[in-house]
Amino acid sequence: MKNVSMIAAIGKNRELGIDNHLIWHFSEDMKFFKDNTINKNIIMGRNTFESLPHLLKNRTHLVLTSKKYDIDGIKVFNSIDEITDYINNNSNLEYMVIGGARVYQEFIDLSDSLYITVIDDSHIADAYFPVIDNNIWNRRVLSKHNHDNINYEHVLYTRKLK
Repeated sequence: MKNVSMIAAIGKNRELGIDNHLIWHFSEDMKFFKDNTINKNIIMGRNTFESLPHLLKNRTHLVLTSKKYDIDGIKVFNSIDEITDYINNNSNLEYMVIGGARVYQEFIDLSDSLYITVIDDSHIADAYFPVIDNNIWNRRVLSKHNHDNINYEHVLYTRKLK
């Protein structure tokens, strides 16, 4: 899908988080997240939605969950087919998948680009990003940063043409 991208911050072993919380919190990375999700539809699982401190301004929240869920200000989808039908019927809009691990796994083959913060650090985790296959994705470093002696890069992966 040309209008679907994913964004995540991952450690050396593709770590995303633990106990429904992000592992790393870098202000420059939070700005990267905001800049790349603002004015877009953000797709997430229920646990990711519940981990947010509040609705994120200037973004439409699309939540994928198998449970009955009704909260003002969000659109709920109960299956991957339901949300992909919605995306296909609204293909003039941009979508950014923001987590969690299961939702990333569902969308890795449907996404056209990945905005990944690659962190040169490792941590105990219970949620991991899918494998990024270099045979499928082109890799371009957008910027390099350091926070408290931890190096990280903002990387754009774009799907190779078949």
